[in-house]
Amino acid sequence: MASNKTSMRRRGIYLLPNLFTTGALFAGFYAITSAMNGHFETAVVSVFVAMILDGLDGRVARLTNTQSEFGAQYDSLSDMVSFGVAPALVMYLWAFSSLGRLGLFAAFVHTAGAALRLARFNTQLETADKRYFQGLASPAAAAILAGFIWICLEHQYPIDMVKYVAIALTISTGLLMVSNFRYTSFKSIDLKGKVPFFVAIAMMLGIAFVMAQPQTMLFLLFLAYAISGPVITLVQRKRILQERKG
Repeated sequence: MASNKTSMRRRGIYLLPNLFTTGALFAGFYAITSAMNGHFETAVVSVFVAMILDGLDGRVARLTNTQSEFGAQYDSLSDMVSFGVAPALVMYLWAFSSLGRLGLFAAFVHTAGAALRLARFNTQLETADKRYFQGLASPAAAAILAGFIWICLEHQYPIDMVKYVAIALTISTGLLMVSNFRYTSFKSIDLKGKVPFFVAIAMMLGIAFVMAQPQTMLFLLFLAYAISGPVITLVQRKRILQERKG
């Protein structure tokens, strides 16, 4: 009887981190259905909600020591929906449906880039340098597209004026996700440790600054992060070349 109870516990899943993952999955699904009904602002906000929940599930799992293989695989499937399929479909329905095959191609590049990036990440999970991501993380790529749509909706830019910029952004995010550029992962930040008081003040001011104009600030922050990958990689390669010459 005791062995049966033990095997049942082993077959269970950790509830808390997977609740956050389920919330992220629902937010991505809700973004798709909102876009299908023409509610694009709701759709892009849902993508950002999914991003927040996705960031929390991993942190909660590490803080509570509830990491599991099931959680890792479930998280990847959720990411594929919320950050691969959802932003591509929202962008397609908002700006690309009149562009025919070009719009379909751009949306697929982002979706395929997210799928390939997640597959590569899963296969390199044990060997990769935890300080860096190889390729742009799919939540950041989704945030760039969602932020761009949000800015255009806020300022009421005509779709005909911005649709080719949207094409370029969508293809670029897909390619950056499968690139070899290195991006800071921020996983080395110790959330359980103490920090100086001014760090808390800086965080409070930063949040207030973002919330004052969220659509613009979020887009610019994640665009800067996307650009940081090529910059970091080029600087590191230049340093390696200089060390070899020296």
